[in-house]
Amino acid sequence: MECRLHCGACCIAPSISTSFLNHPNGKKAGERCNNLTDDNLCKLFGLPERPAVCHDFKAVEWACGQNQNEAIKILTELETSTS
Repeated sequence: MECRLHCGACCIAPSISTSFLNHPNGKKAGERCNNLTDDNLCKLFGLPERPAVCHDFKAVEWACGQNQNEAIKILTELETSTS
């Protein structure tokens, strides 16, 4: 599956425990990434500053659902169940 442009769910729902650009203490679950543009595109996409966890995440239908709302719900449930 190709990433759904302008979705940004994977940049909002999960936590990121490592320090990265504009997030010196990581990012909490449900917190919008400071590197996400107003139209939900990653400013770090393709750059070495992008966290490994973001680079390693691949869009798949079971995680992304049919739209942004479904994706946020699914990714939030995964975050909660693995915390």
